[in-house]
Amino acid sequence: MPTTPDPTAAADARVPSAHPFATHLRLVAAAEAAEPHRPWQPSDGPLPALFVSHGAPPLFEDGPWMAQLHAWARSLPRPRAILVVSAHWEEAPAAITATAAATPLVYDFGGFHPMYYDMRYATPDASAVAARLRATLPGGERLHERQRGLDHGAWVPLKVMYPAADIPVVQLSLPTHDPERLLALGARLRALRAEGVLVIGSGFMTHGLRHVDFRHPERVPSWSAEFDAWAARALAAGDLDELAGYASRAPGLPFAHPTVEHFSPLFVTLGAASDPAAPVTTVIEGYMVGLSKRSFQAA
Repeated sequence: MPTTPDPTAAADARVPSAHPFATHLRLVAAAEAAEPHRPWQPSDGPLPALFVSHGAPPLFEDGPWMAQLHAWARSLPRPRAILVVSAHWEEAPAAITATAAATPLVYDFGGFHPMYYDMRYATPDASAVAARLRATLPGGERLHERQRGLDHGAWVPLKVMYPAADIPVVQLSLPTHDPERLLALGARLRALRAEGVLVIGSGFMTHGLRHVDFRHPERVPSWSAEFDAWAARALAAGDLDELAGYASRAPGLPFAHPTVEHFSPLFVTLGAASDPAAPVTTVIEGYMVGLSKRSFQAA
């Protein structure tokens, strides 16, 4: 019986056919053949803003997690473009990645199988969405384009959510860790959502890798569970003050976030919401090697 072709088979030729990501691609192709992903239309109104706990190459080996991410993408209209702020690019003043078609990738991880360093995500030209992004900035503020590719905080989850790589993608640097300034940055991006641009803050709800016991990946450390529960309560209540005060209020912080770059993108997501203080919708929860995968969307 013939199979539906994988949407990115040529780009990922080194991935064995039995690998979980190859299986994911076959499932994606079958879903698309059965019901093409409906593109966003102005009548749909603004797309939500997302916070995605992005994983790394191990995401490509986790079938259920990939299924959750792809189902999330399919539950939304197919965006016209995607704008990502990732934990893995801290630069001030804010800058954007190269906008030419087939922007290269940054393989900013180590110790994984060689196949992951050969993966590609050849997205279309993103100059139009970059121009709209520049137009959202206050008068006189410039946004420099770097000849930099998409880092794994952008391309790893997007390759799972939108594996056909047929949506323009721009990555915006994380220019600060100050919650108020990041909320303000997100507010500037709000107008893009009404134009069919999917705004994504990409981090990890807990990220204390140095404190994880990799010998027992099923165990959830108390610091990870406590931080995740605290964040879940604050997000469900729309308590911006509590979230913004995480440095002194969040339990387990020194272990959950020894450095805070994986939590900071959350404030860009909330700032881009129509009402940053409204409760969010949690889409994914659970743990990966003890780290919280909590991901949500804000209307």
